[in-house]
Amino acid sequence: MKDNIETIAKKRFSNDEMTVATFVVKCLENEGVKYVFGIPGEENIRLVDALDASSSIRFILVHHEQSASFMADMYGRVTGKAGVCIGTLGPGAINLLLGTADAFTDSVPLVAISAQVGLNRAYKETHQFVDLLSMFKPVTKWAAEMKIPGSVSAMVRKAFKIAQSERPGSCYLGIPQDLEEMAVPPDLQPLFPSQVYDSAPSPSQIARAAKVLDDSKSPIILAGHGAARNASQDALIRFSEKLHIPVATTFMGKGVFPDNHQNSLGTVGFMHHDYVNFGFDSADLLICVGYDMQEFDPKRINPNADKKIIHVSHYPAEVDTHYTVTVGIQSDISMALDDLGKRASPKEGSKAENQKIQNLLQEELELGSKDNSFPIKPQRIVSDIRLALGDLDIVLVDTGALKMWMARLYPTYKPNTCLVSNGLSTMAFALPGAISVKLAYPNRKVLAAVGDGAMMMLGSELETAVREHIPIVILIWEDMAYGLIKWKMDLELGRHSSVDFHNPDFVKYAESFGAKGFKIRQADDLLPTLKSALEDDAVSVITCPVDYSENIKITDKLGNLTDTL
Repeated sequence: MKDNIETIAKKRFSNDEMTVATFVVKCLENEGVKYVFGIPGEENIRLVDALDASSSIRFILVHHEQSASFMADMYGRVTGKAGVCIGTLGPGAINLLLGTADAFTDSVPLVAISAQVGLNRAYKETHQFVDLLSMFKPVTKWAAEMKIPGSVSAMVRKAFKIAQSERPGSCYLGIPQDLEEMAVPPDLQPLFPSQVYDSAPSPSQIARAAKVLDDSKSPIILAGHGAARNASQDALIRFSEKLHIPVATTFMGKGVFPDNHQNSLGTVGFMHHDYVNFGFDSADLLICVGYDMQEFDPKRINPNADKKIIHVSHYPAEVDTHYTVTVGIQSDISMALDDLGKRASPKEGSKAENQKIQNLLQEELELGSKDNSFPIKPQRIVSDIRLALGDLDIVLVDTGALKMWMARLYPTYKPNTCLVSNGLSTMAFALPGAISVKLAYPNRKVLAAVGDGAMMMLGSELETAVREHIPIVILIWEDMAYGLIKWKMDLELGRHSSVDFHNPDFVKYAESFGAKGFKIRQADDLLPTLKSALEDDAVSVITCPVDYSENIKITDKLGNLTDTL
Protein backbone atom coordinates (compact mmCIF):
# COMPACT_ATOMS: atom_id res chain seq x y z
CA MET A 1 0.00 0.00 0.00
CA LYS A 2 2.84 2.39 0.89
CA ASP A 3 4.55 1.78 -2.49
CA ASN A 4 1.26 2.42 -4.26
CA ILE A 5 0.83 5.80 -2.52
CA GLU A 6 4.43 6.79 -3.32
CA THR A 7 3.96 5.77 -6.97
CA ILE A 8 0.80 7.90 -7.24
CA ALA A 9 2.55 10.86 -5.59
CA LYS A 10 5.54 10.66 -7.93
CA LYS A 11 3.25 10.49 -10.93
CA ARG A 12 1.30 13.48 -9.67
CA PHE A 13 4.29 15.72 -9.02
CA SER A 14 6.11 14.78 -12.18
CA ASN A 15 3.14 15.87 -14.28
CA ASP A 16 3.92 19.07 -16.15
CA GLU A 17 0.24 20.03 -16.41
CA MET A 18 -0.99 22.64 -13.95
CA THR A 19 -4.37 21.95 -12.37
CA VAL A 20 -7.06 24.53 -11.73
CA ALA A 21 -6.36 24.27 -7.98
CA THR A 22 -2.67 25.05 -8.46
CA PHE A 23 -3.40 27.81 -10.94
CA VAL A 24 -5.90 29.48 -8.60
CA VAL A 25 -3.12 29.71 -6.01
CA LYS A 26 -0.80 31.15 -8.67
CA CYS A 27 -3.45 33.80 -9.35
CA LEU A 28 -3.78 34.56 -5.63
CA GLU A 29 -0.01 34.99 -5.41
CA ASN A 30 -0.22 37.34 -8.39
CA GLU A 31 -2.78 39.43 -6.45
CA GLY A 32 -0.32 39.79 -3.58
CA VAL A 33 -2.32 37.61 -1.18
CA LYS A 34 -0.30 36.79 1.93
CA TYR A 35 -2.88 34.93 4.04
CA VAL A 36 -5.81 32.65 3.34
CA PHE A 37 -8.13 31.73 6.20
CA GLY A 38 -10.26 28.62 6.17
CA ILE A 39 -10.97 24.93 6.70
CA PRO A 40 -10.28 22.08 4.26
CA GLY A 41 -13.08 19.82 3.07
CA GLU A 42 -13.16 16.71 0.93
CA GLU A 43 -14.04 18.77 -2.12
CA ASN A 44 -11.25 21.38 -1.87
CA ILE A 45 -8.29 19.31 -0.66
CA ARG A 46 -6.33 20.04 -3.85
CA LEU A 47 -6.70 23.79 -3.36
CA VAL A 48 -5.54 23.54 0.26
CA ASP A 49 -2.65 21.32 -0.82
CA ALA A 50 -1.64 23.88 -3.43
CA LEU A 51 -1.79 26.65 -0.81
CA ASP A 52 0.51 24.60 1.41
CA ALA A 53 3.02 24.44 -1.45
CA SER A 54 2.96 28.22 -1.95
CA SER A 55 6.11 30.06 -0.91
CA SER A 56 4.33 33.39 -0.36
CA ILE A 57 0.87 32.52 1.03
CA ARG A 58 0.31 31.33 4.59
CA PHE A 59 -2.79 29.24 5.15
CA ILE A 60 -4.39 29.84 8.55
CA LEU A 61 -6.45 26.85 9.67
CA VAL A 62 -9.42 27.89 11.82
CA HIS A 63 -12.13 26.10 13.81
CA HIS A 64 -15.18 27.63 12.15
CA GLU A 65 -15.57 29.02 8.63
CA GLN A 66 -17.40 31.98 10.16
CA SER A 67 -14.14 32.87 11.90
CA ALA A 68 -12.28 32.58 8.59
CA SER A 69 -14.68 35.06 7.01
CA PHE A 70 -14.26 37.50 9.93
CA MET A 71 -10.48 37.21 9.64
CA ALA A 72 -10.63 38.02 5.93
CA ASP A 73 -13.11 40.81 6.69
CA MET A 74 -10.89 42.56 9.23
CA TYR A 75 -7.74 41.99 7.19
CA GLY A 76 -9.41 43.77 4.30
CA ARG A 77 -10.65 46.50 6.63
CA VAL A 78 -7.21 47.53 7.87
CA THR A 79 -5.14 46.91 4.71
CA GLY A 80 -7.52 47.91 1.91
CA LYS A 81 -6.52 44.68 0.14
CA ALA A 82 -9.08 41.91 -0.17
CA GLY A 83 -8.90 39.36 2.61
CA VAL A 84 -9.38 35.79 1.39
CA CYS A 85 -11.33 33.00 3.08
CA ILE A 86 -12.09 29.50 1.84
CA GLY A 87 -14.38 26.65 2.75
CA THR A 88 -15.73 23.47 1.32
CA LEU A 89 -19.13 23.14 -0.33
CA GLY A 90 -22.52 23.08 1.43
CA PRO A 91 -22.19 23.72 5.18
CA GLY A 92 -18.64 25.07 4.91
CA ALA A 93 -19.62 27.64 2.32
CA ILE A 94 -22.77 28.58 4.21
CA ASN A 95 -20.65 29.29 7.29
CA LEU A 96 -18.63 31.78 5.22
CA LEU A 97 -21.76 33.80 4.56
CA LEU A 98 -21.83 35.90 7.73
CA GLY A 99 -18.39 37.46 7.45
CA THR A 100 -18.93 37.87 3.71
CA ALA A 101 -22.14 39.77 4.42
CA ASP A 102 -20.40 41.83 7.11
CA ALA A 103 -17.73 42.88 4.61
CA PHE A 104 -20.41 43.74 2.06
CA THR A 105 -22.40 45.96 4.42
CA ASP A 106 -19.28 47.50 5.99
CA SER A 107 -17.75 48.21 2.54
CA VAL A 108 -14.68 46.03 3.08
CA PRO A 109 -12.80 44.16 0.30
CA LEU A 110 -13.08 40.37 0.67
CA VAL A 111 -12.96 37.37 -1.65
CA ALA A 112 -14.67 34.19 -0.45
CA ILE A 113 -13.87 30.96 -2.26
CA SER A 114 -15.65 27.68 -1.75
CA ALA A 115 -15.91 24.28 -3.32
CA GLN A 116 -19.07 23.14 -5.06
CA VAL A 117 -20.30 19.77 -6.27
CA GLY A 118 -18.71 18.63 -9.51
CA LEU A 119 -20.06 19.71 -12.86
CA ASN A 120 -20.69 16.03 -13.45
CA ARG A 121 -23.52 16.02 -10.88
CA ALA A 122 -24.60 19.65 -10.42
CA TYR A 123 -27.55 19.18 -12.78
CA LYS A 124 -29.38 16.76 -10.48
CA GLU A 125 -30.38 16.26 -6.86
CA THR A 126 -27.16 15.22 -5.19
CA HIS A 127 -25.31 14.97 -1.87
CA GLN A 128 -24.44 18.31 -0.18
CA PHE A 129 -25.63 20.42 -3.10
CA VAL A 130 -27.25 23.77 -2.40
CA ASP A 131 -27.47 26.76 -4.71
CA LEU A 132 -24.55 28.72 -3.28
CA LEU A 133 -24.67 31.41 -5.95
CA SER A 134 -28.21 32.33 -4.96
CA MET A 135 -27.10 32.55 -1.33
CA PHE A 136 -24.03 34.71 -1.94
CA LYS A 137 -25.39 37.09 -4.60
CA PRO A 138 -27.44 39.24 -2.15
CA VAL A 139 -24.39 39.81 0.09
CA THR A 140 -21.67 40.33 -2.52
CA LYS A 141 -20.80 42.77 -5.26
CA TRP A 142 -20.24 39.83 -7.61
CA ALA A 143 -20.69 36.08 -7.26
CA ALA A 144 -19.85 33.48 -9.88
CA GLU A 145 -18.91 29.85 -10.36
CA MET A 146 -16.04 28.64 -12.49
CA LYS A 147 -17.20 26.38 -15.34
CA ILE A 148 -14.12 25.93 -17.51
CA PRO A 149 -10.38 25.89 -16.67
CA GLY A 150 -9.62 28.67 -19.15
CA SER A 151 -11.73 31.17 -17.17
CA VAL A 152 -9.73 31.01 -13.94
CA SER A 153 -7.33 33.93 -14.41
CA ALA A 154 -10.04 36.32 -15.62
CA MET A 155 -12.47 35.36 -12.85
CA VAL A 156 -9.93 35.69 -10.04
CA ARG A 157 -8.76 39.07 -11.37
CA LYS A 158 -12.36 40.27 -11.73
CA ALA A 159 -13.21 39.23 -8.15
CA PHE A 160 -10.28 41.18 -6.69
CA LYS A 161 -10.83 44.20 -8.93
CA ILE A 162 -14.49 44.47 -7.97
CA ALA A 163 -13.87 43.78 -4.27
CA GLN A 164 -11.14 46.42 -3.96
CA SER A 165 -12.63 49.20 -6.08
CA GLU A 166 -14.82 51.91 -4.57
CA ARG A 167 -17.26 51.15 -3.07
CA PRO A 168 -15.36 48.10 -1.72
CA GLY A 169 -17.17 44.94 -0.75
CA SER A 170 -17.16 41.16 -0.94
CA CYS A 171 -17.05 38.79 -3.91
CA TYR A 172 -17.61 35.05 -4.11
CA LEU A 173 -16.10 32.37 -6.33
CA GLY A 174 -17.29 28.76 -6.44
CA ILE A 175 -15.02 25.99 -7.73
CA PRO A 176 -16.66 22.67 -8.70
CA GLN A 177 -14.86 19.63 -7.30
CA ASP A 178 -14.06 18.01 -10.64
CA LEU A 179 -12.94 21.33 -12.17
CA GLU A 180 -10.36 21.68 -9.39
CA GLU A 181 -8.58 18.59 -10.74
CA MET A 182 -8.64 19.61 -14.41
CA ALA A 183 -5.61 20.96 -16.23
CA VAL A 184 -5.55 24.59 -17.32
CA PRO A 185 -4.47 25.51 -20.87
CA PRO A 186 -0.65 25.54 -21.02
CA ASP A 187 -0.51 29.16 -22.20
CA LEU A 188 -2.89 30.52 -19.52
CA GLN A 189 -1.33 33.20 -17.31
CA PRO A 190 -2.60 35.27 -14.36
CA LEU A 191 -3.85 38.72 -15.26
CA PHE A 192 -1.82 41.41 -13.57
CA PRO A 193 -3.66 44.05 -11.52
CA SER A 194 -4.08 47.38 -13.30
CA GLN A 195 -3.44 50.72 -11.64
CA VAL A 196 -6.62 52.60 -10.77
CA TYR A 197 -6.24 56.37 -10.54
CA ASP A 198 -8.49 58.52 -8.37
CA SER A 199 -10.67 60.97 -10.24
CA ALA A 200 -10.40 64.71 -9.74
CA PRO A 201 -13.49 66.57 -8.56
CA SER A 202 -15.66 68.46 -11.02
CA PRO A 203 -14.78 72.21 -10.91
CA SER A 204 -18.44 73.12 -11.39
CA GLN A 205 -19.50 70.96 -8.44
CA ILE A 206 -16.74 72.45 -6.30
CA ALA A 207 -17.96 75.93 -7.23
CA ARG A 208 -21.57 75.02 -6.38
CA ALA A 209 -20.52 73.49 -3.06
CA ALA A 210 -18.41 76.55 -2.19
CA LYS A 211 -21.44 78.79 -2.79
CA VAL A 212 -23.64 76.65 -0.53
CA LEU A 213 -20.92 76.61 2.12
CA ASP A 214 -20.41 80.39 1.96
CA ASP A 215 -24.17 80.94 2.34
CA SER A 216 -24.36 78.75 5.45
CA LYS A 217 -24.11 80.09 8.99
CA SER A 218 -23.43 76.94 11.02
CA PRO A 219 -21.90 74.12 8.96
CA ILE A 220 -20.77 70.86 10.50
CA ILE A 221 -18.70 68.01 9.03
CA LEU A 222 -19.68 64.36 9.41
CA ALA A 223 -16.80 62.03 8.53
CA GLY A 224 -17.70 58.41 7.84
CA HIS A 225 -16.05 55.14 7.02
CA GLY A 226 -15.32 56.20 3.45
CA ALA A 227 -13.01 58.94 4.75
CA ALA A 228 -11.11 56.32 6.75
CA ARG A 229 -10.96 53.92 3.80
CA ASN A 230 -9.53 56.63 1.59
CA ALA A 231 -6.85 57.87 4.00
CA SER A 232 -8.36 61.34 4.12
CA GLN A 233 -7.29 62.35 7.62
CA ASP A 234 -4.71 64.95 6.62
CA ALA A 235 -7.01 66.61 4.09
CA LEU A 236 -9.89 66.58 6.58
CA ILE A 237 -7.77 68.29 9.22
CA ARG A 238 -6.60 70.93 6.71
CA PHE A 239 -10.17 71.58 5.61
CA SER A 240 -11.55 71.86 9.14
CA GLU A 241 -8.74 74.10 10.35
CA LYS A 242 -8.81 76.42 7.37
CA LEU A 243 -12.58 76.95 7.43
CA HIS A 244 -13.04 76.64 11.22
CA ILE A 245 -15.71 73.92 10.93
CA PRO A 246 -16.32 71.33 13.69
CA VAL A 247 -16.10 67.62 12.86
CA ALA A 248 -18.00 64.60 14.15
CA THR A 249 -17.37 61.03 13.03
CA THR A 250 -19.51 57.93 12.70
CA PHE A 251 -18.71 54.80 14.70
CA MET A 252 -16.82 53.36 11.72
CA GLY A 253 -15.16 56.67 10.97
CA LYS A 254 -13.60 56.87 14.44
CA GLY A 255 -10.07 58.20 14.30
CA VAL A 256 -10.24 59.75 10.84
CA PHE A 257 -10.42 63.07 12.70
CA PRO A 258 -8.39 63.09 15.95
CA ASP A 259 -10.54 63.25 19.08
CA ASN A 260 -7.97 65.53 20.73
CA HIS A 261 -8.28 68.18 18.01
CA GLN A 262 -9.95 71.43 19.07
CA ASN A 263 -12.52 71.08 16.27
CA SER A 264 -13.54 67.54 17.20
CA LEU A 265 -17.07 66.92 18.49
CA GLY A 266 -16.65 63.17 19.01
CA THR A 267 -18.68 60.29 17.62
CA VAL A 268 -22.33 60.26 16.59
CA GLY A 269 -24.54 57.17 16.40
CA PHE A 270 -25.48 56.36 19.99
CA MET A 271 -29.04 55.16 20.57
CA HIS A 272 -30.00 58.38 22.41
CA HIS A 273 -29.47 62.08 21.74
CA ASP A 274 -25.84 62.33 22.81
CA TYR A 275 -23.73 65.41 23.48
CA VAL A 276 -22.47 65.52 19.88
CA ASN A 277 -26.03 65.60 18.52
CA PHE A 278 -26.44 69.14 19.82
CA GLY A 279 -23.81 70.20 17.30
CA PHE A 280 -26.03 68.85 14.54
CA ASP A 281 -29.17 70.42 16.02
CA SER A 282 -27.78 73.91 15.52
CA ALA A 283 -26.26 73.24 12.08
CA ASP A 284 -27.84 74.46 8.86
CA LEU A 285 -25.41 72.62 6.56
CA LEU A 286 -24.05 69.06 6.78
CA ILE A 287 -20.81 68.36 4.94
CA CYS A 288 -20.83 64.55 4.81
CA VAL A 289 -17.41 63.17 3.96
CA GLY A 290 -17.25 59.49 3.10
CA TYR A 291 -20.53 58.84 4.88
CA ASP A 292 -22.30 55.56 4.06
CA MET A 293 -25.98 55.50 4.98
CA GLN A 294 -25.62 51.95 6.34
CA GLU A 295 -23.55 53.38 9.19
CA PHE A 296 -26.64 54.94 10.79
CA ASP A 297 -29.95 56.55 9.87
CA PRO A 298 -29.57 60.17 8.65
CA LYS A 299 -32.84 60.98 10.41
CA ARG A 300 -30.77 61.04 13.60
CA ILE A 301 -28.88 64.15 12.42
CA ASN A 302 -31.49 65.70 10.13
CA PRO A 303 -34.82 64.89 11.80
CA ASN A 304 -36.79 67.63 10.05
CA ALA A 305 -35.14 67.07 6.66
CA ASP A 306 -34.46 70.82 6.51
CA LYS A 307 -30.66 70.96 6.43
CA LYS A 308 -28.66 71.43 3.27
CA ILE A 309 -26.19 68.65 2.52
CA ILE A 310 -22.88 68.53 0.65
CA HIS A 311 -22.03 64.90 -0.10
CA VAL A 312 -18.32 64.19 -0.68
CA SER A 313 -17.54 60.60 -1.62
CA HIS A 314 -16.25 58.33 -4.37
CA TYR A 315 -19.81 57.45 -5.35
CA PRO A 316 -23.24 59.09 -5.41
CA ALA A 317 -25.31 59.31 -2.25
CA GLU A 318 -28.12 56.92 -1.40
CA VAL A 319 -31.59 58.48 -1.72
CA ASP A 320 -33.47 59.23 1.51
CA THR A 321 -36.03 61.81 2.63
CA HIS A 322 -33.64 62.87 5.41
CA TYR A 323 -30.61 62.88 3.12
CA THR A 324 -31.52 65.11 0.19
CA VAL A 325 -28.20 66.19 -1.30
CA THR A 326 -27.83 69.84 -2.27
CA VAL A 327 -24.47 69.28 -3.97
CA GLY A 328 -22.76 65.95 -4.61
CA ILE A 329 -19.03 65.67 -5.28
CA GLN A 330 -17.98 62.23 -6.51
CA SER A 331 -14.20 62.07 -6.63
CA ASP A 332 -11.09 61.42 -4.61
CA ILE A 333 -12.09 62.67 -1.15
CA SER A 334 -8.81 64.41 -0.27
CA MET A 335 -8.68 66.24 -3.60
CA ALA A 336 -12.29 67.37 -3.17
CA LEU A 337 -11.67 68.72 0.35
CA ASP A 338 -8.53 70.57 -0.70
CA ASP A 339 -10.25 72.11 -3.74
CA LEU A 340 -13.33 73.09 -1.75
CA GLY A 341 -11.14 74.55 0.99
CA LYS A 342 -9.48 76.83 -1.55
CA ARG A 343 -12.79 78.14 -2.92
CA ALA A 344 -14.82 78.61 0.27
CA SER A 345 -14.43 81.34 2.86
CA PRO A 346 -13.57 80.58 6.51
CA LYS A 347 -16.35 80.65 9.07
CA GLU A 348 -16.28 82.46 12.38
CA GLY A 349 -16.50 79.11 14.17
CA SER A 350 -18.04 78.37 17.53
CA LYS A 351 -15.17 77.36 19.76
CA ALA A 352 -17.20 77.82 22.92
CA GLU A 353 -19.88 75.37 21.79
CA ASN A 354 -17.30 72.87 20.55
CA GLN A 355 -15.42 73.09 23.83
CA LYS A 356 -18.61 72.54 25.82
CA ILE A 357 -19.28 69.25 24.03
CA GLN A 358 -15.65 68.18 24.37
CA ASN A 359 -15.68 68.98 28.07
CA LEU A 360 -18.79 66.90 28.70
CA LEU A 361 -17.22 63.84 27.08
CA GLN A 362 -13.91 64.40 28.83
CA GLU A 363 -15.55 64.89 32.20
CA GLU A 364 -17.52 61.65 31.83
CA LEU A 365 -14.37 59.73 30.94
CA GLU A 366 -12.26 61.33 33.69
CA LEU A 367 -14.93 60.74 36.32
CA GLY A 368 -15.08 57.10 35.29
CA SER A 369 -11.31 56.75 35.37
CA LYS A 370 -11.33 57.61 39.09
CA ASP A 371 -14.14 55.22 39.98
CA ASN A 372 -12.73 52.28 41.95
CA SER A 373 -16.01 50.43 42.43
CA PHE A 374 -16.32 46.75 41.53
CA PRO A 375 -17.64 45.30 39.25
CA ILE A 376 -15.96 47.92 37.14
CA LYS A 377 -17.86 50.77 35.52
CA PRO A 378 -17.76 50.83 31.68
CA GLN A 379 -16.22 54.31 31.76
CA ARG A 380 -13.29 53.01 33.82
CA ILE A 381 -12.72 50.13 31.40
CA VAL A 382 -12.70 52.51 28.43
CA SER A 383 -10.25 54.81 30.21
CA ASP A 384 -7.88 51.98 31.09
CA ILE A 385 -7.93 50.59 27.55
CA ARG A 386 -6.96 54.02 26.24
CA LEU A 387 -4.10 54.27 28.74
CA ALA A 388 -2.85 50.79 27.85
CA LEU A 389 -2.77 51.30 24.07
CA GLY A 390 -0.65 53.62 21.97
CA ASP A 391 -2.10 55.93 19.33
CA LEU A 392 -1.42 53.43 16.52
CA ASP A 393 -2.36 50.30 18.44
CA ILE A 394 -5.64 48.68 17.43
CA VAL A 395 -8.71 47.68 19.41
CA LEU A 396 -11.50 45.66 17.82
CA VAL A 397 -14.79 46.37 19.58
CA ASP A 398 -17.37 43.62 19.35
CA THR A 399 -21.08 44.22 19.05
CA GLY A 400 -22.97 44.61 22.33
CA ALA A 401 -23.32 47.07 25.16
CA LEU A 402 -19.55 47.57 25.19
CA LYS A 403 -19.72 48.92 21.62
CA MET A 404 -21.88 51.82 22.77
CA TRP A 405 -19.45 52.73 25.54
CA MET A 406 -16.32 52.39 23.43
CA ALA A 407 -17.79 54.22 20.42
CA ARG A 408 -18.95 57.13 22.59
CA LEU A 409 -15.98 57.55 24.89
CA TYR A 410 -12.82 55.90 23.53
CA PRO A 411 -10.54 58.71 22.28
CA THR A 412 -9.23 57.73 18.85
CA TYR A 413 -6.53 59.57 16.94
CA LYS A 414 -5.84 57.55 13.79
CA PRO A 415 -8.23 55.83 11.35
CA ASN A 416 -8.76 52.08 11.66
CA THR A 417 -7.40 51.91 15.19
CA CYS A 418 -10.83 51.39 16.78
CA LEU A 419 -12.68 48.86 14.63
CA VAL A 420 -16.44 48.61 14.96
CA SER A 421 -18.89 46.71 12.74
CA ASN A 422 -21.82 49.04 12.14
CA GLY A 423 -23.15 48.12 8.72
CA LEU A 424 -24.30 44.67 9.79
CA SER A 425 -23.26 45.08 13.47
CA THR A 426 -22.10 41.49 13.57
CA MET A 427 -21.47 39.81 16.91
CA ALA A 428 -18.29 37.77 17.62
CA PHE A 429 -16.09 39.22 14.86
CA ALA A 430 -13.52 40.77 17.21
CA LEU A 431 -11.59 37.72 18.44
CA PRO A 432 -10.97 36.11 15.03
CA GLY A 433 -10.59 39.58 13.52
CA ALA A 434 -7.83 40.41 15.99
CA ILE A 435 -5.84 37.45 14.68
CA SER A 436 -5.81 38.75 11.11
CA VAL A 437 -5.24 42.36 12.18
CA LYS A 438 -2.16 41.26 14.13
CA LEU A 439 -0.92 39.42 11.03
CA ALA A 440 -1.39 42.61 9.02
CA TYR A 441 0.34 44.77 11.67
CA PRO A 442 2.68 42.55 13.70
CA ASN A 443 4.42 45.55 15.29
CA ARG A 444 1.25 47.03 16.78
CA LYS A 445 -0.51 45.90 19.93
CA VAL A 446 -3.90 44.37 19.13
CA LEU A 447 -6.74 44.06 21.63
CA ALA A 448 -10.11 42.38 21.12
CA ALA A 449 -12.75 43.90 23.40
CA VAL A 450 -15.59 41.36 23.56
CA GLY A 451 -18.67 40.62 25.56
CA ASP A 452 -18.94 37.22 27.21
CA GLY A 453 -21.75 36.29 24.81
CA ALA A 454 -19.48 36.88 21.80
CA MET A 455 -16.63 35.04 23.50
CA MET A 456 -18.80 31.95 23.85
CA MET A 457 -19.60 32.02 20.13
CA LEU A 458 -16.11 31.78 18.63
CA GLY A 459 -13.79 31.37 21.63
CA SER A 460 -12.31 28.24 20.07
CA GLU A 461 -10.15 30.47 17.87
CA LEU A 462 -7.92 30.97 20.90
CA GLU A 463 -6.37 27.68 19.82
CA THR A 464 -5.74 29.14 16.36
CA ALA A 465 -3.93 32.16 17.81
CA VAL A 466 -1.84 29.95 20.13
CA ARG A 467 -0.98 27.39 17.42
CA GLU A 468 -0.03 30.07 14.90
CA HIS A 469 1.77 32.10 17.60
CA ILE A 470 -0.17 35.30 17.00
CA PRO A 471 0.05 37.33 20.24
CA ILE A 472 -3.22 39.13 20.89
CA VAL A 473 -5.11 40.12 24.04
CA ILE A 474 -8.80 39.42 24.55
CA LEU A 475 -10.57 41.55 27.16
CA ILE A 476 -13.93 40.05 28.13
CA TRP A 477 -16.52 42.47 29.52
CA GLU A 478 -18.32 39.92 31.69
CA ASP A 479 -21.94 40.44 32.77
CA MET A 480 -23.33 36.94 32.00
CA ALA A 481 -25.99 38.36 29.70
CA TYR A 482 -26.61 39.70 26.23
CA GLY A 483 -26.11 43.16 27.68
CA LEU A 484 -27.20 45.33 24.77
CA ILE A 485 -30.49 43.48 24.38
CA LYS A 486 -31.09 43.64 28.12
CA TRP A 487 -30.44 47.40 27.96
CA LYS A 488 -32.89 47.82 25.08
CA MET A 489 -35.58 45.71 26.78
CA ASP A 490 -35.26 47.64 30.01
CA LEU A 491 -35.52 50.93 28.11
CA GLU A 492 -38.52 50.05 25.97
CA LEU A 493 -40.35 47.39 27.98
CA GLY A 494 -39.33 48.22 31.54
CA ARG A 495 -38.21 44.61 32.01
CA HIS A 496 -36.05 41.96 30.37
CA SER A 497 -36.18 38.24 29.73
CA SER A 498 -34.25 35.44 28.01
CA VAL A 499 -30.95 37.33 28.05
CA ASP A 500 -29.08 35.88 31.03
CA PHE A 501 -26.73 32.88 30.95
CA HIS A 502 -23.80 31.25 32.78
CA ASN A 503 -20.13 31.34 31.82
CA PRO A 504 -17.29 28.89 32.20
CA ASP A 505 -14.20 29.85 34.17
CA PHE A 506 -12.57 31.87 31.40
CA VAL A 507 -9.14 31.65 33.05
CA LYS A 508 -9.22 27.86 32.91
CA TYR A 509 -10.81 28.04 29.47
CA ALA A 510 -7.92 30.14 28.16
CA GLU A 511 -5.31 27.97 29.82
CA SER A 512 -6.84 24.82 28.32
CA PHE A 513 -5.90 26.19 24.88
CA GLY A 514 -2.39 27.12 25.98
CA ALA A 515 -3.20 30.81 26.38
CA LYS A 516 -2.75 32.88 29.53
CA GLY A 517 -5.79 33.69 31.64
CA PHE A 518 -6.40 36.52 34.10
CA LYS A 519 -9.40 37.45 36.26
CA ILE A 520 -9.80 41.05 37.40
CA ARG A 521 -10.89 41.19 41.07
CA GLN A 522 -10.59 44.93 41.76
CA ALA A 523 -10.60 48.05 39.61
CA ASP A 524 -6.94 48.91 40.14
CA ASP A 525 -5.87 45.55 38.69
CA LEU A 526 -7.20 46.19 35.19
CA LEU A 527 -4.67 48.68 33.81
CA PRO A 528 -1.50 46.87 34.95
CA THR A 529 -2.92 43.56 33.74
CA LEU A 530 -3.72 45.06 30.35
CA LYS A 531 -0.27 46.62 30.02
CA SER A 532 1.52 43.44 31.02
CA ALA A 533 -0.52 41.23 28.69
CA LEU A 534 -0.08 43.60 25.75
CA GLU A 535 3.70 43.60 26.23
CA ASP A 536 3.80 39.80 26.44
CA ASP A 537 4.57 37.70 23.39
CA ALA A 538 1.61 35.44 24.09
CA VAL A 539 -2.13 35.04 23.70
CA SER A 540 -3.86 36.38 26.81
CA VAL A 541 -7.47 36.43 27.99
CA ILE A 542 -8.55 38.93 30.65
CA THR A 543 -11.95 38.53 32.27
CA CYS A 544 -13.28 41.80 33.65
CA PRO A 545 -16.65 41.90 35.47
CA VAL A 546 -18.54 45.00 34.29
CA ASP A 547 -21.24 47.03 36.03
CA TYR A 548 -23.85 47.60 33.34
CA SER A 549 -26.21 49.35 35.73
CA GLU A 550 -24.54 52.39 34.13
CA ASN A 551 -26.43 51.68 30.90
CA ILE A 552 -29.78 52.95 32.09
CA LYS A 553 -28.12 55.79 34.02
CA ILE A 554 -26.47 57.19 30.89
CA THR A 555 -29.60 56.92 28.72
CA ASP A 556 -31.64 58.59 31.47
CA LYS A 557 -29.04 61.34 31.76
CA LEU A 558 -28.89 61.95 28.02
CA GLY A 559 -32.68 61.82 27.78
CA ASN A 560 -32.90 64.69 30.26
CA LEU A 561 -30.48 66.92 28.36
CA THR A 562 -31.98 70.01 26.76
CA ASP A 563 -30.80 72.55 24.24
CA THR A 564 -29.46 74.59 27.14
CA LEU A 565 -26.53 72.18 27.19
